[in-house]
Amino acid sequence: MSIAKTYSPAETEEKWYSYWLQHNFFRSVPDDREPYTIVIPPPNVTGVLHMGHMLNNTIQDVLIRRARMKGKNACWVPGTDHASIATEAKVVAMLKERGINKRDLSREEFLKYAWEWKEKYGGIILDQLKKLGASCDWERTKFTMDEDMSESVIDYFVHLHKKGWIYRGVRMVNWDPQGKTAVSDEEVIRKEVNQKLYYINYKVSGEDGHLTIATTRPETIMADAAICINPNDERYTHLHGKKVFIPLISREIPVILDDYVTMDFGTGCLKVTPAHDLNDYELGLRHKLPVIDILNDDATLNEKAQILVGEDRFIARKKIAVLLEEAGSLEKTEDYTSQIGYSERTNAAIEPKLSMQWFCKMPELAKPALEYVLNGDVKLIPEKFVNTYRHWMENVRDWNISRQLWWGQQIPAYYLPNGEFVVAKTKEGALIEAQKIDASLTVNDLTQDEDVLDTWFSSGLWPISVFDGVRNPDNVEINYYYPTNDLVTAPEILFFWVARMIMSGHELREQKPFSNVYLTGIVRDKLGRKMSKSLGNSPDPLDLIAQYGADGVRVGMLLCSPAGNDLMFDEKYCKQGSGFANKIWNAFKLVKGWEVDESLTSNNQTAIAWFKSRFNQALTEIEHDFAQYRLSEALMTTYKLVWDDFCAWYLEMVKPVYQQGVEKQKIDAGTYQATVAFFEDILKALHPFMPFLTEELWHDELFGTRAELDCCIVAQLPVNGEIDTQLIAEIEVIKQVVEKIRNTRDTNQLSPKEALPLAIKANSAIAYAQYDPIIKQLGNVNDLTMVTDTVSGANSFIAGTDEFFITLNIAIDEEAERERLTKEQDYLNGFLKSVNAKLSNERFMANAKPEIIENELKKKADAEAKLKIVEDNLRGLAG
Repeated sequence: MSIAKTYSPAETEEKWYSYWLQHNFFRSVPDDREPYTIVIPPPNVTGVLHMGHMLNNTIQDVLIRRARMKGKNACWVPGTDHASIATEAKVVAMLKERGINKRDLSREEFLKYAWEWKEKYGGIILDQLKKLGASCDWERTKFTMDEDMSESVIDYFVHLHKKGWIYRGVRMVNWDPQGKTAVSDEEVIRKEVNQKLYYINYKVSGEDGHLTIATTRPETIMADAAICINPNDERYTHLHGKKVFIPLISREIPVILDDYVTMDFGTGCLKVTPAHDLNDYELGLRHKLPVIDILNDDATLNEKAQILVGEDRFIARKKIAVLLEEAGSLEKTEDYTSQIGYSERTNAAIEPKLSMQWFCKMPELAKPALEYVLNGDVKLIPEKFVNTYRHWMENVRDWNISRQLWWGQQIPAYYLPNGEFVVAKTKEGALIEAQKIDASLTVNDLTQDEDVLDTWFSSGLWPISVFDGVRNPDNVEINYYYPTNDLVTAPEILFFWVARMIMSGHELREQKPFSNVYLTGIVRDKLGRKMSKSLGNSPDPLDLIAQYGADGVRVGMLLCSPAGNDLMFDEKYCKQGSGFANKIWNAFKLVKGWEVDESLTSNNQTAIAWFKSRFNQALTEIEHDFAQYRLSEALMTTYKLVWDDFCAWYLEMVKPVYQQGVEKQKIDAGTYQATVAFFEDILKALHPFMPFLTEELWHDELFGTRAELDCCIVAQLPVNGEIDTQLIAEIEVIKQVVEKIRNTRDTNQLSPKEALPLAIKANSAIAYAQYDPIIKQLGNVNDLTMVTDTVSGANSFIAGTDEFFITLNIAIDEEAERERLTKEQDYLNGFLKSVNAKLSNERFMANAKPEIIENELKKKADAEAKLKIVEDNLRGLAG
């Protein structure tokens, strides 16, 4: 095919993605190959593609494409999460727009609307991932509320309940007044908030005096059960055994003693409100205090508050402050900063609330899940997260798994008329259990628990349930694909999701669910702010793809994404990625513009041998980077190999001399064949990062006629070959020589077309005759000679430890030359000082690897040799 002048990403992406799908290149079924499995962190059905998804899924696609090209049976399972709280909120909002109130609907009616919403909007994000090039096995797409997935969740609940690890009880929970549901500790985000500290006077019963408490929540004083003081606080000894009246409602409460109270905070007197504070609740249990809950589920005040009934808690706070002041009970207010918990899903301020909930005992599940990470069976990348994981797992609290919602898996508990309950997979199964208690019971006597399970309870089964390993623990797919290989996710769900998958994996299969967990950083803007819609600092990923192409965006994301560290994203990286694609396109056009002339002989053997070695060296580095999950570094190594070594050096070394008026430039067969083979290997190495561009070029006629399934996506990755380290090192010197010849031209304002003579005084063992063609081609040198002494009157420079002289018909500015040499002398002396400091450091010499010490010794020897040359040249000028 004739290649276009410029690369057109949009056209290419549509063509090849359709081709890959049509020919089932993403499809995976069990066979005799080694499996490589990734399960996608299922995005919420409420979601649309954002920059975090872009990063996460680019990394997954790079890993899955590499595995596919290594001949493994690569399986990437996509899917979405039902996201109970977020989705129910969306459905409620949709109903509100239609003039429908959720409270007016039955559960079944509401769920019909919820499924309608899910079918319309739930798959948007997966379709968007296709634009990125995500090579998921789309036939395997799962949803956490698919019938088989929900059945697996119910099976797991029943399993844990039978073991005694799931129980029901009244506990203080985190209550989301907007979602009207409990949420787990991990779903609460702590934020620093500016508040007021209210100093309130409580009249002492039977006396004229009062005591003062300081609180940020005056709206809860009506729920106070006691005032607590430290028994060692001498200021309040006279209050021991006394009672006080709550302002505004004049209810009498006792003064209690407990060393829990911090004497130097506030006034040293603590209002105890068991229903509305976790610590107060614990204090109330110790002192057998009554629990008075004055808040409704939506955080408005109820009748037990006696005043301001029906008011929202925050409005009540402002109003009660006014009432207290009018009553003479508000002593003062102060500005105060403290941490407040907010619901991760709705961003509503959390209320501590006593509630009947379902809980899962965590210690029994957490212990083996911790061991997997501590013994290295499951590796967290980077390792810095191991200590965080350990701390959480060693201090884990029982997990509140029930949610007061309708969207989700309904808890399989069934209540009998007498209030007892049984747990079973189905209502029919529950009846069998219930009849063991009372044989006269019928199905109509059983009422299923209204609550649904926490979303993380279902997604915690994801790597097992997507292969139906809960319901059918010995099926072909679970035995083939599980445990999976790599999980790519964000650190903020290390406990929400990752830990729970490890727990369920051990509990159900006594296996880890994956071997490696690659934890990505947060995508931030160049000012360091987290990208978000609310800040307006997050570009639309699809707009970026439209502007820079999917390959350009993929490269841009990976150029700045070290594992576990935040990514400082700047659109310029996508521009750089797009520029890289154009560089490859133009290099391909150059090679396509060559035509073999059998009459020509090659003098490019050294250049070919060098690039072959350099390519193998880069492959080794790339393999090492991938083994360490340093994807950003692997890309940069590939980038430099292509841009610098191949385009800037190799192609310049071997390209034929341009002949005007000739349609194709003539080249010898050996160089042409070697270059085409190199380009094919480069496309393979690049494919995981830039799948569309590489597939497009792969099918060009330059490589001959391809069979229908001979595609880059399944081409075998190049295998490491021999590396001639001496040749690579010597070419680095030759590069220096060429660059300094060019600098000499620039400094003396000579035309690049003007050929120059070059004399070499070799102090090293480099055989420069071998590099004669390269130096002449790249440096436009017409005469290259070897000399045994310095050439007087010539422009000189050093490369490696060798001296080079260019004789120009221009008088040398001795003062400028002396200044140049003096600067070089100062630099070399400083460099030697730092190297010698290292080599004289006993600790460095004792701990450094032998190859590092050897490298430092080589640096020292090279610097000393260069310094001698510079000093000799300075003496020559002085003479």
